[in-house]
Amino acid sequence: MKKIRVQFLLFIYDKTQKLYRKYFKKKERQWQFTEKQLLEFQEDSLGRKLGEFYKKHGFSMIPKMENHDVHHLITGCGTNFEDEIAMQFLLLGNGKLNAHLLAAIVLGSLILPEYYKTYIKAYRKGQKMRPFYEWDFEALLWQNFEHLKDFIQQKNTEVHF
Repeated sequence: MKKIRVQFLLFIYDKTQKLYRKYFKKKERQWQFTEKQLLEFQEDSLGRKLGEFYKKHGFSMIPKMENHDVHHLITGCGTNFEDEIAMQFLLLGNGKLNAHLLAAIVLGSLILPEYYKTYIKAYRKGQKMRPFYEWDFEALLWQNFEHLKDFIQQKNTEVHF
């Protein structure tokens, strides 16, 4: 039964992702790097880790969706469908809010409700992280991946004098 529900979600995703890129990502441009070029970055860099992510999963870069793939690396969220939905919850907790994200959360929650605890845990994780959903990760591809990940996972703290 779960397989049918996931196939339905994949069908919906396939039909909406081009619209999402057209209407929600119209101001963005696709990155100027290929998967192969990412693998040429320094070993401990974000760029290299992203290239390895694509190679490991057999993925290709989708124009204007590259930051989404970095979000997988930064958050540790997997790539199966329930993890994709969990990542949307994490991004909501991190402050991101748009119609596509809300639709994914509602639809995912209705179709895969058995992961509700995972979704809530992801939302709380996103609340604890520095807001990163609007970052231009293409400009950070040269940065040390672990340092960047550690920085994002530390919530801004107030300093009182």
